[in-house]
Amino acid sequence: MGLFGKTPERNPKDMVNEWTHKLRKEGYQLDRQIRAIQREEEKVKRSLKEAAKKSDRETCIILAKEILHARKAITKIYTSKAHINSVQLQMKNQLATLRVAGSLAKSTEVMQAMQRLVRVPEVAHTMQELSKEMMKAGIIEEMLEETMEGMEDSEEIEDAAQVEIDKVLFEITEGKLGEAPLPPVHTEKEPKIAEPVEDEEELQDMQSRLAALKS
Repeated sequence: MGLFGKTPERNPKDMVNEWTHKLRKEGYQLDRQIRAIQREEEKVKRSLKEAAKKSDRETCIILAKEILHARKAITKIYTSKAHINSVQLQMKNQLATLRVAGSLAKSTEVMQAMQRLVRVPEVAHTMQELSKEMMKAGIIEEMLEETMEGMEDSEEIEDAAQVEIDKVLFEITEGKLGEAPLPPVHTEKEPKIAEPVEDEEELQDMQSRLAALKS
């Protein structure tokens, strides 16, 4: 509290630097999670190969679904990292704006990225706190809660298309199980059919008329 009961306002530059530091820290945390998931995926791959040697197709399918789940999780984390990097870039822009205009600027890009990040379990708590601070600073407006789209990961993996499972089985077992992914379909253009040429009599008749016009 200040001398007259008011909390002194924080320096905008200090706030931006602090936010950038927290964002970078969360990015490192996501990197560690990616590596952990990849290590688990390698273990599952080894288990799948062992099951394939025993011709245990049922176990192989279950393990293939786990690999699909791991890859989907990694893809989501990379998407979250992209949003974090986007906010970090916008923070650099805020510092540049601060030097010129003397105040922070409202950013639609930051609001959109933060709105997605607050729904990511791995970084939700930190992003919620940062969002509140950014709202107070005037960078973003109050964010509306959005309904989660799609099903839970476990449900999605349970209902994964058989073709995706077959691709994983084919990849891990080097073609012993599953089916090879279909090659991309290239639609070849049909050769143009030459326009039918008028019969010889019509050509001669046309030539005769042209000759008559010239004479």
